[in-house]
Amino acid sequence: MTMVQVAVGVIKNSAGEILISLRHPDLHQGGLWEFPGGKVEADESVEQALRRELKEELGIDAQGIEPLITIKHDYGDRHVQLNVCVVTQFVGNVKHSDNQPVQWVAQEKLSHYRFPDANKPIVTAILLPVYYAILDDADESLILANLEKMLVQGVQLIQFRLKRLSAEAAAHVVMQAYPLCKQYGALVLINSDMEASRSAADGLHLTSRHLMQITQRPANQTWVGASCHNLVELQHAENIGVDFAVIAPVLATQTHATVTPLGWSDFEQLVAHAKMPVYALGGLSKADLPHARKLGAQGIAGISAFLD
Repeated sequence: MTMVQVAVGVIKNSAGEILISLRHPDLHQGGLWEFPGGKVEADESVEQALRRELKEELGIDAQGIEPLITIKHDYGDRHVQLNVCVVTQFVGNVKHSDNQPVQWVAQEKLSHYRFPDANKPIVTAILLPVYYAILDDADESLILANLEKMLVQGVQLIQFRLKRLSAEAAAHVVMQAYPLCKQYGALVLINSDMEASRSAADGLHLTSRHLMQITQRPANQTWVGASCHNLVELQHAENIGVDFAVIAPVLATQTHATVTPLGWSDFEQLVAHAKMPVYALGGLSKADLPHARKLGAQGIAGISAFLD
């Protein structure tokens, strides 16, 4: 079955709201909300197709186009590859050419709308930031100071990986640190190796070992991330409904000197198989973000990268 290439636009207005439109009931996946876009013609690039579709469909000229995520999906009756881009600027007044209902929606309220299955990872990618910081306890005396360094830089997603501390000590750190994260508007995920209470957090990050031990998404977790090192782990994470994955190690690291890194080429291949947002981890700095994004990553994860 031929793979249908589709260009999709996540259009943002000056208030940071996202434009969605309601599919006509007679269309494939009719009656569901979607992000604007359309089929990529044989002689077009994704960006060219998106500009054309948004002009024809909504009457706007798209500017400031940046890649967000690429998703392959099997609907049973058709295979599609959604090439999703963020449109940060546009010229013109939005009006749907077929008079389909359109609506500007705050990012945090997108989950209240029904989308086709292939669009759901797009919502996740919109909500996730490009940086995922890992707070560890290599030096117990610096935990809170390091956390503040991350928050001051504007990091909005942080994993607490406090494996060396006792359960009591880790719980005490979480009790102190979580309110600070909330002051900065940052999400907190607790590493699954920690015995500390997970109630004071926004979700759970599964180690690869814990990931492969379970057959369904952990219950009562708003966000679930997972560490993956190969395609088997990545596909299992998708099958149980994890929100995003961290693929590591991309480059060599001092903390895992005996582990052979994937390299950017193998990382790119794994990302190409992913149907959810993926972060690159291992030996990276914030300067690696553009390259990681070019290869299809949501962003980069790290420890020291956010402590300089």
